[in-house]
Amino acid sequence: MSLAPPETKGPLLRERLRTARLYFVCDALPRGESPEPLLQAALNGGVDIVQLREKALDRSTIERSAQTFRRLCDTYSALFIVNDDPHLARSCNADGVHIGQDDTGAAEARGVLGPDAILGLSTHSEEQIAAAAEQPVDYISVGPIWETPTKEGRPGVGLGLVEHASANAPHPFFAIGGIDPSNAPEVVAAGARRLGVVRAIRDATDPSGAAQALRASLADVGESAPGG
Repeated sequence: MSLAPPETKGPLLRERLRTARLYFVCDALPRGESPEPLLQAALNGGVDIVQLREKALDRSTIERSAQTFRRLCDTYSALFIVNDDPHLARSCNADGVHIGQDDTGAAEARGVLGPDAILGLSTHSEEQIAAAAEQPVDYISVGPIWETPTKEGRPGVGLGLVEHASANAPHPFFAIGGIDPSNAPEVVAAGARRLGVVRAIRDATDPSGAAQALRASLADVGESAPGG
């Protein structure tokens, strides 16, 4: 748990978001196991934000797993985000919530979590990116760049949407969807300055090395560049 006084929590979290470059989305029990070894490897490799996204397990199991997420994110000064449910994010002492287009509305989520929390929103089109300007969110994700089994049934939006977001996104954005160390340079070349991944780290034989490789693809881009 952060020791920062309440009046400084929001600015501290937003400064961490501003400098964040690599976002890892992880199951509560990856491969049915404790998340600790995987999260520790990912954070050692340079992950800045960890999102707990779990669609299948019961709430009590998720909340128990969230204690590990919270502890390790505190150890590494990383942001801890929960997917979809602001009430769950609050019960898990998360730093914020990430919502989709069909989840709890941004205004409602902000009302549940308060002004200090980090609020993210998924976008999949130019129209949704533009509409995010009117929402009380801190960042958006843009994707899926390529089709991915973690977003079954949703077609890839392609690198063109990354280029559009780089020029027009009203908030910092994370490109996500099918990104791995082999294609991350293409995404960066299209204008992304922040990357989000699931399988590239979760399913890697060397999760820390995968995170390092993804960070390396961002090594030559600055914080003030488009999309930063």
